[in-house]
Amino acid sequence: MKLFRVIPILILTYLMSCNSMQNTIKHKSASEILGNPNYLAMSYGGYRTNSRRVQPTVSQLKEDMKILSAMGVKIIRTYNVHLPEAVNVLKAIKELRQENPEFEMYVMLGAWIDCKNAWTGFEPNHNEESERNASEIAHAVELANEYPEIIKVIAVGNEAMVKWATAYYVQPSVILKWVNHLQNLKKKGELTKDLWITSSDNFASWGGGDKEYHTKELNELIKAVDYISMHTYPMHDTHYNPFFWGISEDEFQFSKEKQLDLAMNRSMNYAKSQYNSVKKYMQSLGVDKPIHIGETGWATFSNELYGSNDSKAVDEYKAGIFYHKMRDWTNEAGISCFYFEAFDEPWKDAANSGGSENHFGLFTVDGNAKYAVWNLVDEGAFKKLKRDGNTIQKTFNGNLKRLLDSVEMPPHREFEKQLLKTK
Repeated sequence: MKLFRVIPILILTYLMSCNSMQNTIKHKSASEILGNPNYLAMSYGGYRTNSRRVQPTVSQLKEDMKILSAMGVKIIRTYNVHLPEAVNVLKAIKELRQENPEFEMYVMLGAWIDCKNAWTGFEPNHNEESERNASEIAHAVELANEYPEIIKVIAVGNEAMVKWATAYYVQPSVILKWVNHLQNLKKKGELTKDLWITSSDNFASWGGGDKEYHTKELNELIKAVDYISMHTYPMHDTHYNPFFWGISEDEFQFSKEKQLDLAMNRSMNYAKSQYNSVKKYMQSLGVDKPIHIGETGWATFSNELYGSNDSKAVDEYKAGIFYHKMRDWTNEAGISCFYFEAFDEPWKDAANSGGSENHFGLFTVDGNAKYAVWNLVDEGAFKKLKRDGNTIQKTFNGNLKRLLDSVEMPPHREFEKQLLKTK
């Protein structure tokens, strides 16, 4: 008899404990997270092989979330919902929150948008959108309603308006259509009002570049989004627009480290100038809303445009300097910077293992910490954490001299004295 009296008490105690745990799980709005230096942002993909046919498991994703959390990252960006990875990321985060109510990780959920005939072998039609965009948006809405405590932003498209994305770009009117659709769902109560809506695109697509982008539809889009998510990639322009890139003659007197620091300073100022150009255009429309960096990054290897045969821009040392300079600037300025990216992803340029797109991670595929995060290894941030069974260790065995010996110096170039002076 005593046993039968105890069991209901145990059940009640368990239910009260579960309810208490749910109440202690933190719930933050996008406005509280974005621009908050205590909530570092990161672009994330968990693919370990050179094909997205091999999807990361929930267990693998949980490992990655723990590594990112140990870095202070509390909001990640995904890119599409038509593959299982995004759903599994949400499941992984939910399970981690259930295991530990203090665990915080939020998501900027990407909904992929492209034009008619994109990726089909037929000629892309940039004036019409893909038929499957509607299902991508619908699935993003379903997920946002299923995981409101995790998903804080929906991004409509990724570099979907910039015209060098010749395989799939659309006109701003397409992005505007879907942003307005999501904003209307918020007004009707079919999405939470705290959910922020944006599109994530190149700085030029947001009016910060050529005037060909300054269209009525873009202006309406700027007014429709909750904030602007812009991309800036000085690394790419070490090849395409290298006026800021190099070492000047009067810098030869300095140490190698000092010369590289000055070169990376100019790179950061170049990113600042693109940010300020978007801000200036936005303000010219009478709009005042947040601008955050949806992507920036610096590859650590390239056998093509940015490596030994060209701009000599990429290696772990330069990438590490850029990472810390960007974090310092954006944290101080109250700007979220979704740094690209957390882990190397070999599928990005599957046909060329040495392609720069495969080497943007702060960690290798095996979980080795690149120079940018050596300091966190020293601090013990990743103690007891693993990626696919591998402990987190420093690349180059942590030997800074060996790393520096492998670094190639940028080309010699003279600069104007006021080069890239930012506000």
